[in-house]
Parts: sequence; structure tokens; C-alpha cells
Amino acid sequence: MTELATRSIVIERLMPHPPEKIWRALTETQLIGEWLMKNDFKPVVGHKFNFRSKPMPHWNGVTDCEVLTIEPHERLAYTWNNSGDEAANGLKTVVTWTLTPVSGGTRVRMEQSGFRPEDSFAYEGAGGGWPHIVAGLERVAGGLN
Repeated sequence: MTELATRSIVIERLMPHPPEKIWRALTETQLIGEWLMKNDFKPVVGHKFNFRSKPMPHWNGVTDCEVLTIEPHERLAYTWNNSGDEAANGLKTVVTWTLTPVSGGTRVRMEQSGFRPEDSFAYEGAGGGWPHIVAGLERVAGGLN
């Protein structure tokens, strides 16, 4: 059986902040809640956590996740999967954040990979949402001391 090709969403943004500030915004539960969703994230490989938001059509408001990679100030990856009744055949993707120091700040790269052809609704929604979410990350990181 041939595996069908999957698609990814990639957002890259140069942020005028050091990687340490962006890393804090990516990994501190309270800060994540300010730019993404309520959560019980811990920066520990293997930690299972949820993002929680208001339910909407085609989504119960919960995203099941597991931390895959922690490389402080450089790389963070976690699964991003449907929860509840839709979990069995639902969305199963991976979100990877890569921070690269550059002159004047940090290049932030977010990739959500693994969208299958049947995930087109989620792919379209995520494609429209991530640019706003990444802008929120930049705003929160910029407010840190």
C-alpha cells in the first residue's frame, strides 16, 4: 500500500527578540495561554498535555498533544491531534518550532506537518490561523523582561 502524501504549513517570521524570550513564550504554561490556548504544557519529552479552547463546529475545543523534542532556545516539537470522538480517524499532526539567532533578533519557524488529504478542513483553518497565532507569540515575547 502506498502512503499518501501529506502537506505542511510553514510560517517564518523574524522577531526582534532574543531566542531566550521567545523560548519562554513557547514553553511557559501561563505565557502559552496568552498567545495560543489554555494548556497544561510542561517542557519535558514525553509529557502529554492538552490545548483547550471554546468548542466550534468540527472541533470539540480540545487538542491532544505530546512533547517530542526539547532543545532549549532552539527547537520544540509536539504532536497536535484531535481529541474526543474524532480522535480515532482525526487529525494527527506535528508542530515544530525552530529558533535561529540572527542579527537583530531571532528567525522563528513554525511547521505543522502531517496533514492528510482528508484533513483539508483542518489544513485550511490552520493555514489561516497560524499567522495570527505567531504574531501573538511575538507580542507576548516582546512584553517579557
